[in-house]
Amino acid sequence: MPAPASNPTSLPDPASLHLVEYPDPVLRQKAKPIGDVSPQWRAIAERMLDVMDDERGIGLAGPQVGLAWRIFVLDVPAVESGEDARSPKDTPPTATEGPMVFINPVLKLEGPVEPYEEGCLSLPDIRGDVLRPPVVTVTALDEHGKQFTLRAGGLLARCIQHETDHLDGVLIIDKMTQGSRMKNRKAIKELEG
Repeated sequence: MPAPASNPTSLPDPASLHLVEYPDPVLRQKAKPIGDVSPQWRAIAERMLDVMDDERGIGLAGPQVGLAWRIFVLDVPAVESGEDARSPKDTPPTATEGPMVFINPVLKLEGPVEPYEEGCLSLPDIRGDVLRPPVVTVTALDEHGKQFTLRAGGLLARCIQHETDHLDGVLIIDKMTQGSRMKNRKAIKELEG
């Protein structure tokens, strides 16, 4: 059962938010649920989308901008996924049709895990194979506090799982295959300083 949602007494100025890189401790914290989706949360989501775009990413979670709260943003273009966002009738979409905000996401995973190379804005120059199920159903609140459910496949499913991991303090280096961990060992040590 999820912890009761709450809101901080004060949130930072959205303009002050910037990308946080490993090994910043906020990346290892379990993020707290958000209570009321206030206009301030909408401003934070907008700023997160700006940071994601500036960094040329397709997803960004609250901890990646220093906020240990359960929020992430995505914009997975069809060209990134190599497929059309409007998949055939029974096939889940593999891309978004524009930016999306996910608050307090809850996931249901489907299918056996498959390897796929992932990177992370908070782990520059580190890429490796991560095992994840191919399909996910996510229920979350949008930037207006309205609940929605989305079933996704392909890169979109992977992105949703990756960003939700951030909300639980989990990074791709924790889930990489053994071979990918070995390949990235030196780069990880350099980031750790």
